[in-house]
Amino acid sequence: MIRVLLADDQALVRAGFRALLGAQPGIEVAGEASDGEEAWGLVGELRPDVVLMDIRMPRLDGLAATRRITEDPELAGVHVVMLTTFELDEYVFEAIRSGASGFLVKDAEPEELIRAVRAVVEGDALLSPGVTRRLIAEFAARSKEPAHASALQALTEREREVMALVGMGLSNEEIARRLVVSPLTAKTHVSRTMVKLGARDRAQLVVMAYESGLVRPGWLG
Repeated sequence: MIRVLLADDQALVRAGFRALLGAQPGIEVAGEASDGEEAWGLVGELRPDVVLMDIRMPRLDGLAATRRITEDPELAGVHVVMLTTFELDEYVFEAIRSGASGFLVKDAEPEELIRAVRAVVEGDALLSPGVTRRLIAEFAARSKEPAHASALQALTEREREVMALVGMGLSNEEIARRLVVSPLTAKTHVSRTMVKLGARDRAQLVVMAYESGLVRPGWLG
């Protein structure tokens, strides 16, 4: 059973999400929070698998609450998906850097929300279609100096290649086709790369790919 915590200051938004998710097999809403401070407390108490976290909330905003969660080693199994009204919210990239597994716009289709919950539990990054690579590239390009570059030395040539493809937004299946290997082999390479770099999930691996200079914004299609 996937347990979800809803964190949003709008009661109607929470009610809609609760009704949608609660009707899905294998998913239950473990609790609700109306601000970041309450969300932080409930995460420690309930240990949900996924937190749907609004970025703008009173007392403690979603960004700060996410950072608290992802920096706590005892909460390593908690995945945060940020919720925003606008796809190009400038806080989104910072949220991912802080450890969020991705983000969704609030007007996403119901099926997309359900897929998001299931995807992050499986370790996949979840970012709204159409803006993923451009958004990350835009903000990563603002970094004055490459980060994580030295950490790449621990990777094999194949793992660097796989990391670059992850950074370009390819799925494991697409990576497998590009490298002419099985999807399982591609997944193994991705997992080993994450372990070596200490990446919490695929979303952070994407960020590292840009920040290290392994992938550059000009490579986007």
